[in-house]
Amino acid sequence: MTRATDLNLAVLQAELARLDARLQREVARWAQAGQDPNDPFRGLKISEEEARALAQRPLGANWGQGVAAEATDQTWRAVEARAAQAAAHIRQAAAAAGQTLRLDHLADAFQLDAFALDAFLICLAPTLDLRYERLYGFLQDDVTRRRATVNLILDLLCPPGPERLSHLAAFAEDAPLLGCHLLERAADPSGGATSLLGQALAPDEAVVAWLLGSYQPHPALGAQAQLIGPAAAVDDAVLAGEAWLPLAEHLRADAAPGPAQPVLVLHGPNTTSQQAALRLLATTLQRPLLRVSLGRLVTAGGEKSPLRVLRAALRDARLTGAVPCLAEWDVCLDAEKVGAPLAELLEEVFAYPDLVVLAGQAAWQPRGLARQRNLVWAEFPIPNFEHRLALWNQFVRGGLARSAPQTERGAAEPRLAALGLPDLAGQFTLTAAQIAEAVAAALDRAAQRGTPLERGDLFLAARNYSSPGLATLAHKIEARYTWSDIVLPADQLAMLREVITTVRGRPQVLETWGVGAKLASSAGVSVLFAGPPGTGKTMAAEVIAAELGLELYKIDLSTVVNKYIGETEKNLGRIFDEAARSNAILFFDEADAVFGKRSEVKDAHDRYANIEVSYLLQRMETYDGITVLATNLRANLDEAFTRRLQFAVDFPFPDDAYRARIWQALFPPGVPRAADIDFALLARRFKLAGGNIRNIIISAAYQAAADGGQVTMAHLLHGARRELQKMGRLIKEKEMTYE
Repeated sequence: MTRATDLNLAVLQAELARLDARLQREVARWAQAGQDPNDPFRGLKISEEEARALAQRPLGANWGQGVAAEATDQTWRAVEARAAQAAAHIRQAAAAAGQTLRLDHLADAFQLDAFALDAFLICLAPTLDLRYERLYGFLQDDVTRRRATVNLILDLLCPPGPERLSHLAAFAEDAPLLGCHLLERAADPSGGATSLLGQALAPDEAVVAWLLGSYQPHPALGAQAQLIGPAAAVDDAVLAGEAWLPLAEHLRADAAPGPAQPVLVLHGPNTTSQQAALRLLATTLQRPLLRVSLGRLVTAGGEKSPLRVLRAALRDARLTGAVPCLAEWDVCLDAEKVGAPLAELLEEVFAYPDLVVLAGQAAWQPRGLARQRNLVWAEFPIPNFEHRLALWNQFVRGGLARSAPQTERGAAEPRLAALGLPDLAGQFTLTAAQIAEAVAAALDRAAQRGTPLERGDLFLAARNYSSPGLATLAHKIEARYTWSDIVLPADQLAMLREVITTVRGRPQVLETWGVGAKLASSAGVSVLFAGPPGTGKTMAAEVIAAELGLELYKIDLSTVVNKYIGETEKNLGRIFDEAARSNAILFFDEADAVFGKRSEVKDAHDRYANIEVSYLLQRMETYDGITVLATNLRANLDEAFTRRLQFAVDFPFPDDAYRARIWQALFPPGVPRAADIDFALLARRFKLAGGNIRNIIISAAYQAAADGGQVTMAHLLHGARRELQKMGRLIKEKEMTYE
């Protein structure tokens, strides 16, 4: 008995046997009409006798009309009936096995009637067996015509007479056979234009491949079409998150395909979660999903128009019985109607008789188009804290399980607590794809080192997979300092630690407790550092960055301000836009260059200067990251700006005791030094800030290296002399001696 997996080929064989009966009938008619198959000039000349016969032939008649005997026709009809009966038995076996035959699905999906299906089979035959090419050349009296023409199809399927011309509508451009690209018009061998009756037809190669058991995308789609089976991965529910729930409510596994099905619209930057939701969708419906990435197919000025690509995608989805998913839908948005797709594309989508999924990043609304179908929206934003934490746990747990030896896999779970996953989720606003890539990179780093995965590996990878574009707009500062390096009064140190706890507590306070829903306009943390130069503002920013494991970028606002109207806002806009994807701390130096007091408007320059301040205030309020602003003169800042800050830390000029601690803290332990160095004396003698003290120590170290020895008080005093000269300060010679 034929196996279930062979039933599709068996029914094709039976249907072609039915076609063979009609072909044999036509060959017999041709022979009975007195045509000589051995004539070497057949098809190359027309005799006078043949011309008279053609002139006498009635409309819609073929050359064998009235020649074949009724008994002969009955013989071929009996053969055709037996072939049809064999096909019926195969369909019964398929139904008993719960299998839908591909040929029958083709007819149902594209609404092919009996005539259209037989016409398709006639055109299909030469792609399955080359003997049909010779037969078609013989029956069309032209050996160069190896494909069936419309006229040959009518000869095989219709009785003689003008009534057969009514079937020409099946070959119109908007009819299923050609409109759905099941058949394509083949080039005429002579190279000239032909009438509809003389046009040759061939099946689309993708349709042939699918009938034979494999999916081959339409040429307009190429490698950008992917058929996804209804089998969701284990972690897809975690990847999709809560955004999947609105979709699940509108889907049922027993929902019948049809125009009543909605159009699902997925949007948002979290494309990996979108893909997970699509796999869940296919599993819920127990149907395959055809995902077509439009971005590389529909390009400005490209040969493939959006409409052609869309029609090809919908054709393939209907062919395979899959749910069409048109990914990267943003390329189909109308540039003239911001936020709206091209109307002709939506018309195709709404006319499709089944569920359709449109997936992209931008949100949009249909405009200027009447429709009967509902749109179901599902947003996939950057994951919130709970979702990010679940993703970190999922990927790290899976990575540890794969990388650990079989005997140690049970011990991988307790290690999660030591990796700081809640801090990673709270401090890095990453998509699911970025989190997966960061975990993989961290595991690579640990494997190369030959040690277990560490917290630092994950933080480094998270920083690397944050958007690196900010480096082109700002200067990256390596966070070298820790709490032991910074010397400040207790209250200032307490405020810096409060900044840390605020950043780490944002997920709980803003999301879990709901404070962000009403009381906070953003998740951003804004800090002002005010104090004279060299008092430790940059060092404090580095300490915060090191403690949180975040990158620190310094923006000199004096270089951002532009004299041309509107350019300052553009510069700041680019910085904030990129910073929103960077998960970095923004350190604005010389903040009073832009955040200065707004003045009374006396001319256009005053008005635009005030606009710059207002723009900064607006971007600061909506920015979700950490912003540190440093100024030497706090009094110069606009009151409206300082009122919006969460922290304001004053960096006082250090007194003698704090200067002594700064000298000790900044002096590197690895630098050799004399035992008689008196930091207290240096602190009393030179009233300098930490930045100047740092310069003195560096200068002394170079002098000691040149002398081939260790740093002495003489080296430090020489460095102090040079620093005071650089500052333009008066030098007292007695201060430059040490006894």
